[in-house]
Amino acid sequence: MPMTMAEKILARASGREAVRPDEIVVANVDLAMSHENADLVRKSFLEIGVSQVWDASKIVIIFDHRIPAESEKTATTHKAVREFAAAQGIENFYDVGRGGICHQVLAERGHVRSGMVVVGTDSHTTTHGALGAFATGIGATEMAGVWTEGKLWFKVPSTIRIEVEGEFRPWISAKDLILYIIGKLGADGADYRAVEFDGPAIRRMTQASRMVLANLSMEMGAKVAFTPVEEMGPDPGAQYERTLRVDAGRDVAEPQIACPHSVDNVKPLSAVGDLEVHQAVLGSCTNGRIEDLEVAARVVAGRQVHKRTRLVVIPASQQVYREAMKLGYLETLMAAGAIINPPGCGPCVGVHQGILAAGEVCVSSTNRNFIGRMGSKDSFVYLASPAVVAASAIAGRLAHPAEVEAAHV
Repeated sequence: MPMTMAEKILARASGREAVRPDEIVVANVDLAMSHENADLVRKSFLEIGVSQVWDASKIVIIFDHRIPAESEKTATTHKAVREFAAAQGIENFYDVGRGGICHQVLAERGHVRSGMVVVGTDSHTTTHGALGAFATGIGATEMAGVWTEGKLWFKVPSTIRIEVEGEFRPWISAKDLILYIIGKLGADGADYRAVEFDGPAIRRMTQASRMVLANLSMEMGAKVAFTPVEEMGPDPGAQYERTLRVDAGRDVAEPQIACPHSVDNVKPLSAVGDLEVHQAVLGSCTNGRIEDLEVAARVVAGRQVHKRTRLVVIPASQQVYREAMKLGYLETLMAAGAIINPPGCGPCVGVHQGILAAGEVCVSSTNRNFIGRMGSKDSFVYLASPAVVAASAIAGRLAHPAEVEAAHV
């Protein structure tokens, strides 16, 4: 019985020979990840009344949303989680200065492997489908149950297949592709579906770019999302709910912008119009990796951030930060006038390190632009690729990288 990626992984994890969409299965969890909200999980876990987690080696805790602690309340939360992790023997604990954004750390430290069932108390846990895992976000109460028994029930999702062919044009990236797809399918277009990306354009992508696709698939409602991996794939003849075909060169002919206040409010850059930019943000679990910092450094090299614009850069992890320093990317960005934040979620969660005032406009490489997401409910967030973020910081308005490049010649 041919199966999709999601079906194959859930069948293995539930001890079944095969599963089909809409069936309910109880799956063994291979990895359970939390960030600061591990404190909420801890409280629910203690209410259950058990004394020890089911398997400390399969639990990973990574501080990333509020690091360093921006308030006494956060500091108290951090302290409680540190003490709990030590008492439970949870060795995969990444404290301030030892990790970075949870999804980047899980990947670069080798915690995720193809075929695993990975759950995280963060909605963008779908990122790890780029590594071949059935990876999805869950709530704190659900995670307390996982910490207790190591199992979780799932409804087997049907699968949407997205095939991408063609060649990307200059300055077009995975971020533009996924924004285009979200714009076409809508914010609920893949609601509780698995998404499988494939095709020549996908297979030419770097691992970091594939993570962008899996990460942002959550913004069209996906339960999980997969990009091709060598270790496993869907069976020939697997059944899909629908197949979407995209030509990267034709359909994504220019940078894509998600306009306020929804990720599916997507327009090509030329359709957005003249837009003054007060802040440009480069980072997040979507676009804070080495290739993102490299393209931004390439855009700003020899130029200066516009006098009315702030460029905030947040490397996704300590490892990315150190590599970017070694390669000179951070020096180039700072020379242009950028401020470099410590690795973490930063202003993406709207609590510190560059939040917005009323009336301010931000172009950001992050993953959400909801009302109040990055500060004031009266601010405006436009989502774009790292190249567009960097170009807009230089121009002081929404700009195509080619425009900035041409102006410097």
